[in-house]
Amino acid sequence: MWFKNALPYRLTKPIDWQADELERQMEALAFTPAGSQEMAKLGFVAALGPKVGGGLVHVADGNLLIAIEKEEKMLPASVIKEELDERVGQLENEQGRPARKAEKEAMKEDIVAMLLPRAFSRRKRIRALVMPRQQLILVDSSSAARAEELLSLLRQAIGSLPVAPLMPNTLPEEAMTDWVRTGNIGHNLTLLEEAELKSLAENGGSVKLKDLPLDSDEVTAHLDAGLLAVKVGLDWAESVSFVLSADLSVKRIKFADVLQDQNDDIDKADLAARYDADFALMCGEFERLWPDLLASMGGVDESV
Repeated sequence: MWFKNALPYRLTKPIDWQADELERQMEALAFTPAGSQEMAKLGFVAALGPKVGGGLVHVADGNLLIAIEKEEKMLPASVIKEELDERVGQLENEQGRPARKAEKEAMKEDIVAMLLPRAFSRRKRIRALVMPRQQLILVDSSSAARAEELLSLLRQAIGSLPVAPLMPNTLPEEAMTDWVRTGNIGHNLTLLEEAELKSLAENGGSVKLKDLPLDSDEVTAHLDAGLLAVKVGLDWAESVSFVLSADLSVKRIKFADVLQDQNDDIDKADLAARYDADFALMCGEFERLWPDLLASMGGVDESV
């Protein structure tokens, strides 16, 4: 239930999120397995996961959890090429001429159609948290492409989804460089001993720092040489730790044990109750964390 990543998107216009209506709209795009001749299939699935089941939308204190699943057929390019080379060679030997481009393309289509029913499938599940009060959507993925697939499907379901990548008034790399140089952040945020420094010059270098105090002379020398912080490890309120990147993506999120242990009194066999309680806790932390994080960079740039 606990998110490990958060790619943030800002809602540029208010949306009246009604869970029942959203559920109805998403049902038309619910996930079904890929057919024998389909390379991929994408659709909405139960928000709380296959072990719990339930609706496509899960709500806690006005925050909404949704999820998609994508199935992709695995057809190695080497297998297709080997079969294609064999067929092209046979045609050329029989007819004594080079195979035409159109003939090769037709052969390739036939090969894919032949192999698809026997191909292995890979499935990937991606969740998103809609936070109406914050006007944010957080996608639990480290891949912007995967996040866009979820947003695109949600847009298709509801007809319109006015979102933009979240950006603060101060460029993140400038803010993070200042944090590393001064050690001062505020807003319940403290630096951890992890960062990546990078030169913005063409062919410039980069330095990854791990388990190294960021107030060391070595780090200061890199900053004096013109390197900027493009990633930093942060702790928020001794409750959540994560790595923040210059695109404002948050990765390797870890919620403190003391927070996760708050729901240990719930019967472990009652997965629905436990997942619901964990979701509510996570939402509560995110609703306080993100305003602090954005405030540390001068607030939201609403012109983007």
